[in-house]
Amino acid sequence: MSVWYRPVSAFAERQLKQFLYADGQGPELFHGPRGEGALVPEGSPATKIYSNPLTLYIGGITAVLMELAEPRVRHGVWDHSVFPTDPGLRLRRTALAAMVSIHAARSVSLGMIAGINARHDRVEGVTVCGQRYRASDPELLKWVHGTAAYGFVGAYDRYLRHLTAPEWDSILSDVAPVAEAYRVVEPPRTKGDLHRLIGVMWAKLEPSETLTTFLELMAATPALPPRTRWLQPMFIRAAISLLPGRVRDVLELNKAGLRPGEEALVRFMVWGAGLLRLSNHPQRLAEERLSFSASVR
Repeated sequence: MSVWYRPVSAFAERQLKQFLYADGQGPELFHGPRGEGALVPEGSPATKIYSNPLTLYIGGITAVLMELAEPRVRHGVWDHSVFPTDPGLRLRRTALAAMVSIHAARSVSLGMIAGINARHDRVEGVTVCGQRYRASDPELLKWVHGTAAYGFVGAYDRYLRHLTAPEWDSILSDVAPVAEAYRVVEPPRTKGDLHRLIGVMWAKLEPSETLTTFLELMAATPALPPRTRWLQPMFIRAAISLLPGRVRDVLELNKAGLRPGEEALVRFMVWGAGLLRLSNHPQRLAEERLSFSASVR
């Protein structure tokens, strides 16, 4: 394995640096303070969920599709962010925020989250149908967290390793402190809670031209290394296939999911991505930060 592993991992580390650390934020976000734990205990099942880059990519697209299906969230995201004009920048910022929330030291993640909460406090408006919205609305905050949990955990469950119901419950409980830092009231802590949330919100979802535009932007925005970019549309189809069936029905995306034979290829690519141990990955950096605490005892 060593014959091919190091060149492949070195290439992947360069790609991660260009994607995750391209906007003035570097690995130092995860290195200190030395010995300080994160909001999510390192080594817990949740940290594994948030370590595979391909399940995060697929699940992230699923989450955004579900977010944009809710008209108030859609206007909040589309009218008050760089998504329509620079989707690549928005993807990088969202990915880094997720990694900091899970893997960075508690003080670092809480500081970043406080800044995001302050920005959310300034986001408000009216939808085209006359609905008033605020990004800090408890119902919308809970939906955004729920869609992220459904997407990230669901992608791991479907495309890497099947998770039992107790494993889902454990993961959702582990990430609940992150949700609470984002001011989510009573975040879903079990798989049943998550499905009940989707059931409550389902009647409020709708298709839109924004969803179509988002999918077009995702297909056109480089998110994978150049030699594997031809796989990007397939991963987008994998994200669509991951949507709950009734949500896919509402969004009129039933024919846009994976094609015959593609799921096996997605699973293989996800499995391969999980084999890499990258020196600049947030999970690895968090392990190094915590190892300092163990070494001085």
